Amino acid sequence: MNAYPTPHINATPEDFAKTVLMPGDPLRSKFIAENYLENARLINNVRGIHGYTGTYRGIKVSVMASGMGMPSIGIYSYELYNFFGVENILRVGSAGAMREDIKVRDIVLGMGACTNSGFGAQYALPGAFAPIADFSLLECAVKRCKEAGARYHVGNLLSSDTFYGDDAEASKNWMKMGVMAVEMEAAALYMNAARAGKRALAICTVSDHIITGEATSAEERQNSFTQMMEIALGVACDMD
Repeated sequence: MNAYPTPHINATPEDFAKTVLMPGDPLRSKFIAENYLENARLINNVRGIHGYTGTYRGIKVSVMASGMGMPSIGIYSYELYNFFGVENILRVGSAGAMREDIKVRDIVLGMGACTNSGFGAQYALPGAFAPIADFSLLECAVKRCKEAGARYHVGNLLSSDTFYGDDAEASKNWMKMGVMAVEMEAAALYMNAARAGKRALAICTVSDHIITGEATSAEERQNSFTQMMEIALGVACDMD
């Protein structure tokens, strides 16, 4: 019996490319499809989570939103990996810088993803699992960043369950461990990829700065982080 369509994705495996770009915002998914993909077609819109497939420089590529937070990306990435035959998911999102040497609009590549989430408890491991990116995707992303002349950083992200945290000192404790930036999805994506034997990488643009307070607008986050999008599309081509 087919496991698709699911309650969240009304499509078939043939609708998806091997590589999916996954922004959090459905409007960013729409922006990528309309501005970068040729012959893009809407393949999913359940709950307003726009999913499209088209071609980029002759390569079949999909883009679909994940929504916000680990439970949401956990659902969509699990289904894409396990039911729809997707091999690579590239998170293209925003993050808050947690180091002074990282500037707003820099790109951060999540080699690892720390988390304050209980997402990993489901695996009943006798210890703490370290969620990491796939090296082949990371290597391609670094190459693409260099070719684009992008300001980029490679290291640990923090995937947080809380946007409005009650502990004002929590960020400082992560900073002392050298964590680059905070976002809300990468750790769950990396764990799902590990469990499914698939590949994942988070490529994020710094949208705001935890230390300085500098920030970009919602419209800028939706439409102007084009360098990150182009780097991810380049990685998708490398994986074909």
